[in-house]
Amino acid sequence: MSRVSTEEQQPHGRFEPAVPSIPLAEDNAYASGIPTNGDGQQSVGALVRDASTHLSTLVRAEVELAKAEVTKEIKKALTGSIFFIIALVVLGFSAFFFFMAIAELLADVGLYRSAAYGIVWGAMFVLAALAGLLGFLKVRKLRAPQRTIDSAKDTVAALRNRGSADSEKADEEQQS
Repeated sequence: MSRVSTEEQQPHGRFEPAVPSIPLAEDNAYASGIPTNGDGQQSVGALVRDASTHLSTLVRAEVELAKAEVTKEIKKALTGSIFFIIALVVLGFSAFFFFMAIAELLADVGLYRSAAYGIVWGAMFVLAALAGLLGFLKVRKLRAPQRTIDSAKDTVAALRNRGSADSEKADEEQQS
């Protein structure tokens, strides 16, 4: 098993860690001290051991690659969500000016200024109450994940019974 060195500085200024990999050249059986048969070739056991080692290294490398890619994508998603949060905050603050403009428009139509602001406040209150009611109705419908709970209980019960069934079988075989 060899390691690929990625000691080069990446564009974002950080150094990437070394990742395990399968060697691209043949292993030198004589230099590594691996037992060989009389012809200088590796024995079947050594070949199987090398294959399992390389397969294990390949799986670990794939897992590390997946972790690196997922981490990179999560960072992108977090950055994007920060911009969405900023947009929502700015929109929330600008809504104040929008409602003031509606109140001033009503005042220009001929209503008293206080009545215009009262109408806008009432409309905002009704909208907030309606949104609160809809949210309450949705939250009230939430239930525990019963299928998942049942499945977990079944798994635990099966594992417990399996252990006791195996021990009962062993006891029966010893008695025979």
